[in-house]
Amino acid sequence: MTPQLPYATLRQIFTRFAEIEPEPKGELEHVNAFTLLVAVALSAQATDVGVNKATRKLFQIADTPEKMLALGEDGLIEHIKTIGLFRNKAKNVIKLSRLLIDNFGGEVPSSRAALVTLPGVGRKTANVVLSMWFHHPAQAVDTHIFRVGNRTGICPGKDETQVERAIEDNVPVEFQAHAHHWLILHGRYICVARKPKCGICPIRDWCLYPEKTA
Repeated sequence: MTPQLPYATLRQIFTRFAEIEPEPKGELEHVNAFTLLVAVALSAQATDVGVNKATRKLFQIADTPEKMLALGEDGLIEHIKTIGLFRNKAKNVIKLSRLLIDNFGGEVPSSRAALVTLPGVGRKTANVVLSMWFHHPAQAVDTHIFRVGNRTGICPGKDETQVERAIEDNVPVEFQAHAHHWLILHGRYICVARKPKCGICPIRDWCLYPEKTA
């Protein structure tokens, strides 16, 4: 496994990320905590672009748990049928809408333990909501972050939980609020899976990846 980069190097890397994009944003469109939760749940094994295309009209008519229940599972399917696993995701969104009303007064809870009790909401989804809506420095590790973390030495780990812990334990705290967004964007557009764009990589000088491209 790639060794963990030292503190001084991580400070240089995240300072560079911050210089390039001081306020990185998630790319899923939403209007409140509920629509963010739904969008993130729908994004599993799907692209943000595809989810946004499907939810623009959906969120105009169903931006609360109550409105989502009124729309119903069949109505929801009509909006999200272009997204992978749409039938199962529709079931989960309707169920989580009901549980939000029954257990949380119709509000999205702000604790990880509460969020993961909702259907279709795992640790990664919960961390995205905690980070993006509640501004908690939660680290949502997806395939991009897992790849970047292990390839570069920024946050190596054998699984997503280890990578999450590596970010929390090693990245200087002043960068934690935006860390997962910087890493996702870096993995999505620069440190891509098959042929990383090392020639234009802003952190190339510190990266431990031995097979850099031109």
